Amino acid sequence: MSKPSKFISIIKSEFPEGRLTYQKRIATFHPENTEEAALLLRLANKHSQKLFISGFGNNIDPINEPFINMVTICTDRLNRLQKIVPDDFYIVVGAGYPLREINLNLRRYQLYLPHSDLPYVGSVGGAIGVGLTGSMHDHDVPLKKYFIQAEIVTPQGEIIKPGSTYFKSVSGYDVVKLYAGSWGLLGLIVSATFRVMPLTGADDFATMVQMEISRTGLMALLDESDDSVDAIYSRKIKQKFDPNNVLPIAR
Repeated sequence: MSKPSKFISIIKSEFPEGRLTYQKRIATFHPENTEEAALLLRLANKHSQKLFISGFGNNIDPINEPFINMVTICTDRLNRLQKIVPDDFYIVVGAGYPLREINLNLRRYQLYLPHSDLPYVGSVGGAIGVGLTGSMHDHDVPLKKYFIQAEIVTPQGEIIKPGSTYFKSVSGYDVVKLYAGSWGLLGLIVSATFRVMPLTGADDFATMVQMEISRTGLMALLDESDDSVDAIYSRKIKQKFDPNNVLPIAR
């Protein structure tokens, strides 16, 4: 099995039976709520344990030697459809909820989320993490355009809820957008809120296709050899959110 035996013992003593499994020989933790995820992150900081956030593992897949000494967090049990608010045009879903099932639930309210019809097979949290993007009429249509609020556990185990469900929010930097394309390096998305639209607008997105997913974005910008302004600020953000490097880049 995997090697972080001391931390595995801590998990077994702190959490109910069944939260820990082994996937491809990698120790994998399955939180069932925000508090469990937050406690795991706090324990990881205390005991200097490296973690890896995988979603379903379809696109962020913990395999091979770099992950043997890590504990993976899988969001498969954070899979509830929490709320649909038709009058205010938004939906709240757990990070482990399948992206492709969102429109199945929205149709009864005559609502629609464009990216739910893309062929992406994975979780909502995974789609945000990899920066899922569509292309239409030579223009990029990123999922983050509709990603307006989230409940997040930071790498230090704090629970935050950046963003807003209001159409017009306070001016300034939209912190929730940092998590789009972050590849799980800035914390665990527990639930996500998306702005949705009337189903009558679905035909406008009929030609949208899914763009190729590549491990770029924040992951690339953390390369110390990159001295661009974006890279420098990205490294500062990573250091601010994760001073103990509990969520390192693992390739």
